[in-house]
Amino acid sequence: MTTLQSVPALGTHPASGSLPSRAETRDRLSKATYDLLVIGGGILGISTAWHAAQSGLRVALVDAGDFAGATSSASSKLLHGGLRYLQTGAVKLVAENHFERRAVSRQVAPHLANPLTFYLPVYKGGPHGAAKLGAGVFAYSALSAFGDGVGHLLSPAKAAQDVPELRTDNLKAVAVYGDDQMNDARMALMTVRAAVDAGATVLNHAEVTGLRFTRGRVTGAELKDRTSGDEFGVTARLVLNATGPWVDHLRKMEDPNAAPSIRLSKGAHLVLKRTSPWKAALATPIDKYRITFALPWEDMLLLGTTDEEYEGDPGQVEVTEKDTAQILDEAAFSIRDQQLSRDLITYAFAGLRVLPGGPGDTSKAKRETVVTEGRGGMLSVAGGKWTTFRHIGRTVMKKLEQLPGHPLGEDYESVSTLPKRLPLPGIANPNAVAHRLLVDGPAPGPRMAADTAKHLATHYGSLSFDIARMANENPQLAERIHPDAPEIWAQVAYARDHEWAETADDVLRRRTTLTIRGLATDEIRAGVESMLRK
Repeated sequence: MTTLQSVPALGTHPASGSLPSRAETRDRLSKATYDLLVIGGGILGISTAWHAAQSGLRVALVDAGDFAGATSSASSKLLHGGLRYLQTGAVKLVAENHFERRAVSRQVAPHLANPLTFYLPVYKGGPHGAAKLGAGVFAYSALSAFGDGVGHLLSPAKAAQDVPELRTDNLKAVAVYGDDQMNDARMALMTVRAAVDAGATVLNHAEVTGLRFTRGRVTGAELKDRTSGDEFGVTARLVLNATGPWVDHLRKMEDPNAAPSIRLSKGAHLVLKRTSPWKAALATPIDKYRITFALPWEDMLLLGTTDEEYEGDPGQVEVTEKDTAQILDEAAFSIRDQQLSRDLITYAFAGLRVLPGGPGDTSKAKRETVVTEGRGGMLSVAGGKWTTFRHIGRTVMKKLEQLPGHPLGEDYESVSTLPKRLPLPGIANPNAVAHRLLVDGPAPGPRMAADTAKHLATHYGSLSFDIARMANENPQLAERIHPDAPEIWAQVAYARDHEWAETADDVLRRRTTLTIRGLATDEIRAGVESMLRK
């Protein structure tokens, strides 16, 4: 492992093609008048900024923390149709989700998404019978035009071969279906990059301290750069509040008397080391409505999720002992005890789902997008699903286009005329990229390790070649950050110069997988911080 003393030295000059400095970005934001200011750098705000910039609008995007720093990097990492929605008869919703899922995983970001087979175990005395679940997964696959195969039933013996940790006591059958998986933080960052490529100006770690008003209308925001303390402002014809769990906080800046528009549900997850290979994921029914997932993800096992109302400070959401016990207890319905040892837990995280305000059980609430317009003309939008992030961006843009008085003007392309499946940066066949990385290594030096090549290909696509070039030019950057993870130091330099990384957490939690693997040691954190300062 690279020690703190030998953190690769890169000098003080950023790589060619690097991002503008924060000072340059602040200057640009404060001097221009934008058509649209998006406040909130979760996937909903990012997608809207991407579509707005594609339309030819002058767009600014800011976030008080990091891009995808809260809920958008705390999901179950799935692009899915939503099998449980069939329970409520939402057939059209499932079909629409499948359409978006296939578009993202096949045409928009095949380098960032991968197909995943799901096993749905049917136990004696469980909430659903084999015949019902067999029919359910068949219908689910039919709504996806059988693009992932035909949903069917499998014998317990065959399922146990693919998932050795599957509990087989009283297991009657296993229903099989297909969905897709992703690294949500990487998908969000690539979408930020797409928005910037389309002309958007973005800045993370920039907190809104107040709103600007002109004759009672919201026309921008006052901001503070959290990294430097500098204060500045942004002027815009229209402001979009896409702050997720904080959406009502910003609405009260616009109107102190604004009534609550949302409620929050906490979803907690655990990440564990795997005790054996997992060739499929488990989706185990807990009751009539809830499913608990066990997902092979990033060479680890992801368990979750919980679903309970949350009324605290969104910035203080965390996984409690109660959450951990619930997740492990529910996982034990279908997973052997040895895989559920607390000693295997490397990380735990929680996010907040934004749901429409109102009574009732949060687990049964619709995952729909809430759009409200305030008395100052600020549009607030929250909620929705990761799977449909492109659709939500288009929907918000259509709403903006239809606002009375046309605050955005009319001199831009309607979102309805944009390409329907514009790919994200780095689009490429990840297997082909990994192969190229392995065979195109530096002639005199060691070749790239296979796990590193695969990791780069499935997290950066063709942009991996930029990282490989940095590693080839500086052998120290080709070294692993930690011997038990595939990441190399070139990714830290790349995150700093090309992916808006400002803090160690930005790098270790969202631009690499070191934190979720439990490998973000104090020494590594110090080494990352040292490189970020160069």
